Amino acid sequence: MLATRTLHSGLADRALVFSFDFLSPFVTGGFNALKILNSGYPAPYSARAAGSIGLGDGVAFAVLTRDSGDFALSAQSLHNEMHHFTANRPDGAGFSACLAPVAAEAGGRKVWVKGHGTGTIEAGRLEAETLAGFFPSAPLVSWKGSLGHTLGSCGLVELALAIESLRAGRTPGTVGSGPPFFTESVAVDSFANSSYDAVLLTSNAFGGAHAACLLSHA
Repeated sequence: MLATRTLHSGLADRALVFSFDFLSPFVTGGFNALKILNSGYPAPYSARAAGSIGLGDGVAFAVLTRDSGDFALSAQSLHNEMHHFTANRPDGAGFSACLAPVAAEAGGRKVWVKGHGTGTIEAGRLEAETLAGFFPSAPLVSWKGSLGHTLGSCGLVELALAIESLRAGRTPGTVGSGPPFFTESVAVDSFANSSYDAVLLTSNAFGGAHAACLLSHA
């Protein structure tokens, strides 16, 4: 979002967005204290008794320009609930507040969704249900069952994978999950995406910090 604003204000012709993170005792100890780093494996959007995430290392970059490139970000949205140190509002209002502007921009376009989908229970349910409400016919996928949760860089790492999916014309399905799911929109198997107009990318963070953007071929 900051890079886009910099470009649109005329302060730069190109902007480099770079992010990285790595596993450390602080990271692993913190997630263990939250009871979601355990002996289980992540199963994004699965309705099961206990949630579990996987952690990973990640590094990625993107170069944004105003008027050139093979792909376009046609909408972006940020919203921070400021509700709790780690939890979301239980009514899902934070997810809705972030998604509403992007959904309005998407209009009648046919989209598929790359969700955050870490494998937690409450946040996973709120995310899946809110997405299904805004985009009822859009297949929902999460790749953290194979990547792990790369914390600060997950947005850019998964942006790179989404771009490659658009180039290849095929979207990888949700990794590591099985029914029952929170919603019927969760796609386990890979699918052809050439008939879709765009992909909605979402990322969520502690305390109800949400981000979403709409990506398509330029």
